[in-house]
This record gives sequence, structure tokens and C-alpha cells, in this order.
Amino acid sequence: MASRPAWMSPRAWGLLLGTLVASLALDLWSKAWSFAHVAGYPIVLPDRDAVADPSYRLPFHEGMRVLPASLLDFHLVLNRGAVFGIGQQQRWLFVCFSLLAVVVGLWIFARWTRERMVLAHVGIALVLAGGLGNLYDRLFVGAVRDFLHMLPRWNLPLGLSWPGGPTEVFPWVFNVADVSLLLGLGLLYLHSRREEKRAARVKAQSQVQQSTSS
Repeated sequence: MASRPAWMSPRAWGLLLGTLVASLALDLWSKAWSFAHVAGYPIVLPDRDAVADPSYRLPFHEGMRVLPASLLDFHLVLNRGAVFGIGQQQRWLFVCFSLLAVVVGLWIFARWTRERMVLAHVGIALVLAGGLGNLYDRLFVGAVRDFLHMLPRWNLPLGLSWPGGPTEVFPWVFNVADVSLLLGLGLLYLHSRREEKRAARVKAQSQVQQSTSS
């Protein structure tokens, strides 16, 4: 028996909203914690317009080494672009895009998923949480607060560098919202592959039944 559409299912709504709230809370808490502790002293940001101004810079700080072998550092960065700093100084463009993404995500949940599509619902919730977490920063802080720096002090071989000059293997600093967004997209991809395989099995079974009945 086919399951109900997701928008009619309290179970599906509970999974979506529960995952969204938990992921969003973790993102906002981790940003607040990092700006209170990573520099060794609390960094209090000025008003939103001052933070949005590209001339504003955070105080110099050494950061915090988290994992050995230079696998992960905490280092505070204000990102006025999108994921991993792409598209700097386009704040309102990303605000509008984030709002549109939230609407589209909810529409996909209600229109295209069903009650038992757990992987899809978790994926949509993570994408929404990632978008809302960074949207909050753009609206109320002035820039996105980033602090996760993978593979610091790992340099590209042969003297290579990224466009703009960085020589680190992974020079971008990101946050929990970015992780939620990318993880959610990965889960949605896995869900789509699973649905394709399921549809192929159903089609094959239907063809077998037709051939045996003829």
C-alpha cells in the first residue's frame, strides 16, 4: 500500500521540523561559542551595517588547533559571500536566494515526497537548516560567521596555488550550516538514486508479469 503524501503525515512533518530545528540550533550555538572562545577572549561584533562593510576586520587572533596533524583548526572569519566565501559582497542577492531556497525546499517536501521517504526528509531538513543558519547571520549579524578550517598548513604540491594566491590545499573557512547544506544535498542525491533503482525494479517486474500473462 502506497504511503501518504508527506504534507499529510504528522510523522514526516515531525522528522522534517525536528531535524531542521536541531541542525539550526547546533549551527547558531557553534557560531556563538566560537566567537566567544576561539580567540582566547570574546569577540563582540558591532552593529549589522558595520559588520557588512568590507572595511571591517576582525581583531587578529591565533585561532585554536582542534585535531592533530593539522587536520582541523578553529579560526574566526566573517564571510560576506556564499558557501566557502564564493561571491563576496552580494549580501542581498544571497538573502533572496536563501528565502527562495526555503520555499522551494518546502514545496518539494509537500509536492514530491511521501510519508516513508525518510532519507529525502532528512536531506531537505538539513538543506533548509543550512540555508536558514546563514540567512540569520546575513540578516542580523551583517555577514556569515565561519570558524572551521580543514587542513591548515597543508600546502599544494609543486608550488601551485589557487586563483587569488592561496597555497593551502583547502584555504576556505566554513561553518556547521555549510556542512548541513552539503550533507543534505548528498542525502537527496542518494534518495534520487534509490528512487531510480526502485522505479527500474517496478518496471522490470511489470514487464515480467506482462510476458508471463501473455
